[in-house]
Amino acid sequence: MTTVTRRRALRYFGMSVALGAVIAALPSAAQDRTSVKIGYAISKTGPNSGGAGITTLPNYVLWVKEVNDAGGLEMPDGKKLPIEVIEYDDRSSAEEVVRSIERLATQDKVDFILPPWGTGFNLAVAPLFDRFGYPQLAVSAVTDKAPEFVKRWKKSYWLLGGGHDYTSALAGLLTEAAGDGTINKKIAMISVADGFGIDLVTAARPSFKDAGFEVVYDVTYPAGTTDFTPMINEAAGSGADTFVAFSYPPETFAITQQAQVAKFNPKILYLGVGTGFPVYGEKNGANAEGIMSLGGIDPKNEANVAYRKRHQDVTGQAPDLWGSVITYNSLQMLQEAIKRRGLDRDAVADELSNGTFQTVLGEVKLEDNQLRKLWFGGQWQNGQFVAVAPVDREGAAPAILPKPAWK
Repeated sequence: MTTVTRRRALRYFGMSVALGAVIAALPSAAQDRTSVKIGYAISKTGPNSGGAGITTLPNYVLWVKEVNDAGGLEMPDGKKLPIEVIEYDDRSSAEEVVRSIERLATQDKVDFILPPWGTGFNLAVAPLFDRFGYPQLAVSAVTDKAPEFVKRWKKSYWLLGGGHDYTSALAGLLTEAAGDGTINKKIAMISVADGFGIDLVTAARPSFKDAGFEVVYDVTYPAGTTDFTPMINEAAGSGADTFVAFSYPPETFAITQQAQVAKFNPKILYLGVGTGFPVYGEKNGANAEGIMSLGGIDPKNEANVAYRKRHQDVTGQAPDLWGSVITYNSLQMLQEAIKRRGLDRDAVADELSNGTFQTVLGEVKLEDNQLRKLWFGGQWQNGQFVAVAPVDREGAAPAILPKPAWK
């Protein structure tokens, strides 16, 4: 054998050994996998912890427990892998939630990342989910810009509707009440200076104007505001029969209490996030009656009733009456997409965009990465926060107006 031939043979032998080693390593790596890493950053402390601790985190806990109790997430080949959770407290800080999501993607290298709580935080981390190739199932985010965001971030999914959906539903209810003489056509409105409040109030202004209402008081307040007495007094003096506050939970509870102290009793009182929390009804008792907000549920929906019982049994607390069931639905969608397509994030994203899923909401299929079959208005009636809009949807209760006087 010549020297050249010998060298060539040795080179080919070395290449074949290396290739064989790579091929042999692939099934070994798959067999060695013992879990699916799922991470999230959530507000466990700080002002957002109330909302996150009711709507989002308990559903993560419930879902992980139920999946792992059943043996884990099922793969396309039938194998099941338990979920390994990596979580961070974002401390209600936008800077911290961004750092945490980046850490989950680059250092922890998790398979999937679950979204944070709140419109502002979901918008803050959306570019990171996109940059690192993770599907973002944004549940607790209300935005009219979802169609635009889907084009910008193709693996983003927006499941709670847009501000215009909710304000149009409210405008419809107000129009009916004004038509029968229950209320006048004046509205006093305040909103938190955050992604949620900005989206809602931006949608509300044209919705109310198109319905023939006059917004006689329109004030935006900074997040963290605790004293609403000046705003309540000005709203009371405005002559409006309707008071609307696009607020976050701490403010929602504060406005409710301060309105009672001020004896401010508008015929229609519509508040923001937190109104649909069970603790809101418990804390306010009979004084919750007639208060309206976003969301609501059909209390006769059997799938929802069963979900609520499991949530209570596992977490020790009841889910909220708006976003909780939608959050759990998003996790079921992710679980089924993984079962069909495995752990390839691009494939899972494709399935989320195009697949049909059976969840606690019934049959679900996204439209342009958005969930559109939603309850857009709810009201406390006889101790339950029931859905009242869309009025023509099966399961909607008739709105009871005007709101009763404070007890």
